[in-house]
Amino acid sequence: MSENEIGKRVLDAAYKVHTALGPGLLETVYEVILAHEIAENGLGFERQKPIPIHYGGKVFLEGFRADLLVEDKVIVELKSCETLLPVHGKQLLTQLRLSDRRLGFLINFGAVHLRHGIKRVVNGLPDDEEASRGGRQGREGGEEIEL
Repeated sequence: MSENEIGKRVLDAAYKVHTALGPGLLETVYEVILAHEIAENGLGFERQKPIPIHYGGKVFLEGFRADLLVEDKVIVELKSCETLLPVHGKQLLTQLRLSDRRLGFLINFGAVHLRHGIKRVVNGLPDDEEASRGGRQGREGGEEIEL
């Protein structure tokens, strides 16, 4: 299954969770419920997946943690705040680069309308896959960050 197919399923699950729970809960609540929905969609995932940092010939596991790693391909970073900041997208891009993964989603469940709280972050996803993704994973809104 491609990153984009996984991403579509993740976003469908996120919309379902946001519709049911609304904004304003703690990030950990959304993480638990979204993980449940992802599993219901038949996808494998890991919660709080360590992303190691290599330095001086050593590996440090305490560097970063991905909120969700779906199908060992897509990183999902969750927030529950009023507004996403540029640093949030940079954090996800760093996680993608350190883990050699190509696609991530920053999802802010604090947004009144979830479509305004989704950012798609790309790390070297080939042009042909980007063109075939069908817009923003079939949803209106959101923003794409390509660095």
